Amino acid sequence: MYKRILVAVDGSHTSTEAVHEAIRLAGDQRASLCFVYVVEEITINWDAEFADPAEIWQAQRQAGQKLLDHAVAVAQKCGIHADTRLVEILKLGQRIPEAVAQAANDWQADLIVVGTHGRRGLSHVFLGSVAEGIVRVANQPVLLVRGN
Repeated sequence: MYKRILVAVDGSHTSTEAVHEAIRLAGDQRASLCFVYVVEEITINWDAEFADPAEIWQAQRQAGQKLLDHAVAVAQKCGIHADTRLVEILKLGQRIPEAVAQAANDWQADLIVVGTHGRRGLSHVFLGSVAEGIVRVANQPVLLVRGN
């Protein structure tokens, strides 16, 4: 049923759970995986003496690529083919959910897998939910994987 599964990764525990669930599903479905990591500009006081935006951006890219490489290695150990996408948000106003949904469209994914903390109440209001945003904007079905 699913032949192309896109997995959003961010280094969190729930993201790791999503990676493992996607690998199991890909094995069952004989599907390919694509792991995606989104680099988003963070708000920093750029006037501070020691803040170098280029170094911060590069550090974020390197951290993301390291997570992607690790996810691919885990998938390959299970005999699953996996691609990666390091997505950079460069447009003002674009958010992570839209970037993940666009990556899924570009890669022609059948399914998006993402981890969720399952927060409710005030913690959800204050922290928001990338997973919820992906569910709202994605054209594909979204599998939410909650952490233990």
